[in-house]
Amino acid sequence: MHKCMSDPDWSLYRAFLAVMTEGSLSAAARTLGLTQPTLGRQVAELERGLGVALFTRSPQGLKPTDAARALQPHAQAMSTAAGALVRAASGAGDTGRGVVRITASDIIGAEALPPILADFRPRHPGVTVELALDNQQQDLLRGAADIAVRMVRPTQDALVARRLADTHLGLYAHRRYLEAEGAPHTLQDLKGHALIGFDRETPFLRGLMQRLPIRRDDFTMRTDNDLAQMAAIRAGFGVGFIQHGIARRDPDLVPVCPGQLGFRLEVWLVMHEDLRATPRMRAMFDHLAEGLTSFLATSQP
Repeated sequence: MHKCMSDPDWSLYRAFLAVMTEGSLSAAARTLGLTQPTLGRQVAELERGLGVALFTRSPQGLKPTDAARALQPHAQAMSTAAGALVRAASGAGDTGRGVVRITASDIIGAEALPPILADFRPRHPGVTVELALDNQQQDLLRGAADIAVRMVRPTQDALVARRLADTHLGLYAHRRYLEAEGAPHTLQDLKGHALIGFDRETPFLRGLMQRLPIRRDDFTMRTDNDLAQMAAIRAGFGVGFIQHGIARRDPDLVPVCPGQLGFRLEVWLVMHEDLRATPRMRAMFDHLAEGLTSFLATSQP
């Protein structure tokens, strides 16, 4: 007799999510550190308990059914809650130890936070940091993360939010590219250069196209990954946007058309109000606020 699905076994849903993510039993089993037969039995048990088929086999692997796609967001919510539960338990009874999960954009997480977190560790050696890079906003109210660095004003209630400062972006190119292709002096000159920009249309891209005489088809490299854009600029591929504070660290990154075009983004530090009384969360929040404020001071035009 199987368990009632109103009281689900989390391990079955974890197996289901792994297969949804990886696309095959073998890959999902490797991810979870299980054998393939064990994982297959868990998926089959979940299907029997729910009374629906979750996957069909195809030459390309396991194909999720409509029922599986409908179930996925709810199973993901369980996964998020399970992660939050583990983080909360990690610090129980010892205020100097535990896990803090931080979410930030790709650029902030890869370029700004590492030195700030490195400075935090000697002061709080018992704290383990989880850093999730995602340009999509994680839902703090559901426990997807403990602290978030956001580039837009938070709108949810029950959040502690502190606006730190603005970060400013400008056009840059590597010195090697400018020596080979010449430096554009006006925005109109950009038409003759290799431009690095976005693939899919975003609010940022729409705003850019209103201020520049270019369109998506004018980008010589298109990628929606901010780190890939920055890597292409550093490699000398062409001209693109970088935060001033990051670009100024590298003397080979040269401003292009300085003062003629720029953007700014608000930077907010956010956490759930229920976490304010947790010492490790408060310590991390205050440390990030101080470190990011110092970083943003270097990003002014």
